[in-house]
Amino acid sequence: MVKEPRPGCVKTRLGRDIGMTAAAWWFRHQTRRLLRRLQDPRWELILSVAPDREGLKSRVWPTNLPRIPQGSGDLGQRMKQVFDSLPPGPVCIIGADIPDISRRHVWKAFASLGPHEATFGPAPDGGYWLMGLKRSRPSPTGLFEQVRWSTPHALQDTLISLADFTVARVDMLRDIDRASDLDTVS
Repeated sequence: MVKEPRPGCVKTRLGRDIGMTAAAWWFRHQTRRLLRRLQDPRWELILSVAPDREGLKSRVWPTNLPRIPQGSGDLGQRMKQVFDSLPPGPVCIIGADIPDISRRHVWKAFASLGPHEATFGPAPDGGYWLMGLKRSRPSPTGLFEQVRWSTPHALQDTLISLADFTVARVDMLRDIDRASDLDTVS
């Protein structure tokens, strides 16, 4: 999931620390590095873009990657729309602000969907950098409802809506929300 890297529209918490232009620049270049690193024949990389119309036409993102609109709503509503809009089969959604992610992390998440119906890549702040669904049955009606996004409760709140699903957890990785998070990037 990516947003157009415009100052004031992307990575705004980071922007409050380092400036909105610097945050947008960081996001744009971080995303390019991530996309190059995650290209792999074992899966199809699809960009879920926002804002929809602008993201679908953007020259910022590689033209060889398919794009789908995120749609409207909060993060959970947009993630649910992504899961629901793709053809049957396992899907993993990640954000683009995860500097340490590698193909090994993504492969491990897809592999965990063999014996499980859902998988999460937890983040140290209580959120998550990845969510995957096997999609062998419909996602729960209340998926992502009442999730307190950008809080230490985001992962736990999401797990509540998956109470009758078998859930795996893969490696913990840090996302970048604030300037202090940049200090931990390897």
